[in-house]
Amino acid sequence: MDNKEYAMIIAKNLRRIMYDHGKTQADVARDLHISKATLSSWMNGTRIPRMNNIDMLCHYFNVKRADIMEEQLEVQTSGHPEWYDYPKTTKYMEAILDKPGLGVLLEGAMELPDENVDLLLNMIEAMKGTNPDG
Repeated sequence: MDNKEYAMIIAKNLRRIMYDHGKTQADVARDLHISKATLSSWMNGTRIPRMNNIDMLCHYFNVKRADIMEEQLEVQTSGHPEWYDYPKTTKYMEAILDKPGLGVLLEGAMELPDENVDLLLNMIEAMKGTNPDG
């Protein structure tokens, strides 16, 4: 197994463990006195945490090294949503958890008819100063 595959296993396990413990990246970074950028690099699979950091995470979450470092072959039954496997989606969900107002926007958008969602997306793109049509 190469380092990239190993990093992705750790990233996937960290996302699952954090979700199972109800922790956001901001919570973990604050509680463990590490930068959000460092934690994000572990969770996105761009860097592998050093062993002392693995041990720190194990202690914090009360898990074994294998729970973080080894591929979990069994289907997890913790009820975590499938989005934890996708770093970009995880980033968005973390933002929603950190800024409750974003969750209200998402919840409201889910109740809109499709044509109103398109209108809302166009409004957001206009506010950002970009053109969604290219």
